[in-house]
Amino acid sequence: MEQYVECGSSSGASTPKKTSTPKKRRNLSLRSNDSTPKKRRNLSPRSNDSTPKKRRNLSPRSNDPSPKKRRNLINSFSDRPRRDSEITTALNYGSEEESDEEEEGIAELAVPRIARMFMDEDDAEVNERSANATLERSPQSPRPADCASTPASPTPVSPTAMEPSNKFQFEWRKFSTPQIEPHLRREPFSQISGPTVSFTRPYEAFIAIWDREIMEMIVRETNIYAQQLATTMLENGTICPSSRITRWHDTNVNELYTYFAIVLAMGVVIKTRLTEYWNTSNDIFSTPGFSTEMSYDRFHLLSACLHFNNNKDCNSALLTRPQAKLFKIKPIIDHLNRKFSELYSLSQNVALDESLTMWKGWLEINQFIPNKAATVGIKTFELCESQTGYLWRFEVYAGHDTSAFQEDDPVSGKVPALVLRLLNGLEHKGHTIWMDNYYNSPSLARELKIRGFDCAGTLRTNRQFVPPELASITKNDMIVGQLLGCTSGDVDIVVWRDKNLVAFISTYHALLATKCGDTVKPTVAQDYNLNMGGVDRKDQQLAMYPLERKRNKVWYKKFFRRLLNASVLNSYILLKNQSWAHRKFRKALITDLFTAHRAPAPNSKTIATSVHSPAQYSSINPKKTDRLRRQCVVCKKRTVTYCKTCQLAMCTYTCYEPYHTAH
Repeated sequence: MEQYVECGSSSGASTPKKTSTPKKRRNLSLRSNDSTPKKRRNLSPRSNDSTPKKRRNLSPRSNDPSPKKRRNLINSFSDRPRRDSEITTALNYGSEEESDEEEEGIAELAVPRIARMFMDEDDAEVNERSANATLERSPQSPRPADCASTPASPTPVSPTAMEPSNKFQFEWRKFSTPQIEPHLRREPFSQISGPTVSFTRPYEAFIAIWDREIMEMIVRETNIYAQQLATTMLENGTICPSSRITRWHDTNVNELYTYFAIVLAMGVVIKTRLTEYWNTSNDIFSTPGFSTEMSYDRFHLLSACLHFNNNKDCNSALLTRPQAKLFKIKPIIDHLNRKFSELYSLSQNVALDESLTMWKGWLEINQFIPNKAATVGIKTFELCESQTGYLWRFEVYAGHDTSAFQEDDPVSGKVPALVLRLLNGLEHKGHTIWMDNYYNSPSLARELKIRGFDCAGTLRTNRQFVPPELASITKNDMIVGQLLGCTSGDVDIVVWRDKNLVAFISTYHALLATKCGDTVKPTVAQDYNLNMGGVDRKDQQLAMYPLERKRNKVWYKKFFRRLLNASVLNSYILLKNQSWAHRKFRKALITDLFTAHRAPAPNSKTIATSVHSPAQYSSINPKKTDRLRRQCVVCKKRTVTYCKTCQLAMCTYTCYEPYHTAH
């Protein structure tokens, strides 16, 4: 008995269909595997049941409102409604039907495209090392029967206003023989990749990202927040004479650059406690350079008052929920995204993946990703160059905005919309986007192809538009090394049986395979392993200099350190100097920042004329004689006296003279 295959429901999948008519049968389900012909569903390819008189029409091209009226929807190519020329080119790109006669509407296909992927000879055996396997089942499970060479005479169907968009109508079929080489199907790439501006020193590359404009903004917001913090503490009665905020004075750009340099130095010199960096004792653990550049109290005060956005400007009525969550850090995110994309042109291979900044405290936007090193923390979606790990654009996850979702548009969903936002500005340049199965889908692959991208990566077979013949395959249905797949012209799906079952999607790889030792591996899998690790490569290089691991009670300040760390790595890639190792680059950058922005040394005449005199700290309570006590810089005992000029606590009779003699 002859068989043919027609398009399924709105998923764009293909479903086996029979030509004879039984007396009674329920409506067909696309994924049913039941084999009883009368009392339950029947989708077995070898069943002799045929189409009933009354059944739901599952073809996306059918718009007949009457269930009694049955149409034959398997049309020849010439009977289909003519598509837009651009869409037709995309759908048939690299396919076996691409010819001059087909464009002129002269030739007709003997077999529908979607049926071709099931065509095979009756006695053909699956070769375990075959690189062009046909879609068939293993002996222990039913396999689709061979398709007839000529389908039943089709009945034309006129297009209606309710017909789905042709862009998302997939007609899956077998790959052409011989297959077209991937480089002939790949989008041409002619861009000049690399830095858009040349740099000679690490300092130049760093200040190209952290320019004076953004630093002045941080200085302004930090000074405003310090005043707000002091006012709030006074109103609440939590301020006391020993509070560091009482010694606050406005910061400036030079001091902020010095603060950044100290933070970067903490990533090179690893210590377990913050106070250990200001250890000036004469032992092996001494690091006197930190206290030379900035006092511990000033560093701690700058860390507490560091701010990026005015709290009074936060109007929750004008912000969406995700925007309100990221309000504190939003200016830094926007600035870095703009600078990262302006200063660098990506190469052809680009990876899109998630990264995680560890945060174990309570946070509404916290995410759990078990395969990441941090496991729990703040998730960012990042677009990185595959070869270098350059971070070109990123988006912090704070909940998806589903306001623009449309049911009739598969790429308006949260994940496809996210991908298109990250790729904005790269259209029609020939980039290849490597993604894992969280992002990939046939509809997104076609949309990217139309916009001038190629894409490849792993695929979840339960995605919309994946043919159920591939979605229903299990590991037991295939033997090790076997490849199955189908194409719709511009989108290819390949299922590979390794230790487990792995599905891939690509816009140019086809079903080609390479032999790695004794294992046959699809070409798309080999390329995926080479190009997918862009984000992981970035994270691996940042892990050597963990700026953000220092304890912090405010999540956005810890996340700011992560962004500062990533900007240093981008600066290293921007310099593009092979003689600089990453560690050498960071040490040179820290030294240059101190040299360029260190506070000027006091005038020697001022030091000579200044008079050092001891004094007592003020009373804690005017009605009592108790005075404020601090640790002496010489003997480490607590004392109530200090030097007015040095502003350091010291014992008047035992430590005052020895200290000034030595200094």
